[in-house]
Amino acid sequence: MKKLINDPQKVVDESVEGFGLAHSDLVTVHTDPIFIGRVGGAVPGKVGLVSGGGSGHEPLHGGYVGKGMLDAAVPGPVFTSPTPDQIVPATQAADGGAGVVHIVKNYTGDVLNFETAGELCAAEGIEVRTVLVNDDVAVEDSLYTAGRRGVAGTVLVEKIAGAAAERGDTLDAVEAVGHKVVANVRSMGLALTPCTVPHAGKPSFDLAEDEIEIGIGIHGEPGRHRVGLEPADALTEHLLTPVVEDLGIGSGEKALLFVNGMGGTPLSELYIVYRKAAQLLADRGVAVERSLVGNYITSLEMQGCSVTVLRLDDELTELWDAPVHTPALRWGA
Repeated sequence: MKKLINDPQKVVDESVEGFGLAHSDLVTVHTDPIFIGRVGGAVPGKVGLVSGGGSGHEPLHGGYVGKGMLDAAVPGPVFTSPTPDQIVPATQAADGGAGVVHIVKNYTGDVLNFETAGELCAAEGIEVRTVLVNDDVAVEDSLYTAGRRGVAGTVLVEKIAGAAAERGDTLDAVEAVGHKVVANVRSMGLALTPCTVPHAGKPSFDLAEDEIEIGIGIHGEPGRHRVGLEPADALTEHLLTPVVEDLGIGSGEKALLFVNGMGGTPLSELYIVYRKAAQLLADRGVAVERSLVGNYITSLEMQGCSVTVLRLDDELTELWDAPVHTPALRWGA
């Protein structure tokens, strides 16, 4: 194992400290317990947005704290949920008096800990709503979930719900927009290689040189099946077809196409995947009106990618286009 780390047990603390120093104009890092807040604190009268989860998926979630997205993010240990005693102060810091929405990926630890934190915050008078993201079509259940996993669609939920909150929508309305995105987004990923959790010191799963895991989870959970080496176009079709069929999107509809890297895949290869995915959607009569390509929710140094399709209407398109200014995503601001 070769990694640019010091102590495997201090990876998250040191990484978050460096993140805060690099982006001090946008975020404030709180310690003991650790969470990342929007610089300047909660915006009075605005619905707060909080998300979080295990580290190792950067820039998710801390990279999306800022104007037009999250008000706070809570990093747990690598691939491990943050605890309620982190989530509660993050929620308090994000509360501007209009309530807070928790955006939670559908992993058992995340769900339970955010639920507990929400109950504790409610006891203190903070109204908390939850939007559960479960966009992965690869499997219904895994070692980490009951139901579908929350993966790359989380980025789109945070951006669009964040825009709704930023424009002054009510708590009910922001929650509804979040649920609307969840209902209209699907994802599926693949892995060319495993990744290595720093404190484990060995790959999280075994994958032969000539094997590719189709339907991988962002923690290295198993997918639908393994295939031999195939060209990128064939692999892209393995991902896009079940996404489109599950979403039920068809001719005459509009979409956002998101090709995400798992951390170790060159951008040039992601554009090859995007090229084929866009062609396949066009063949089905789906108009790709918005796009996102890059490493936005990763799995440490895993080589691989995921394909996400979001069905668009005028409201979702407007919210996607709204200004955003965070360390990892910014336009129009």
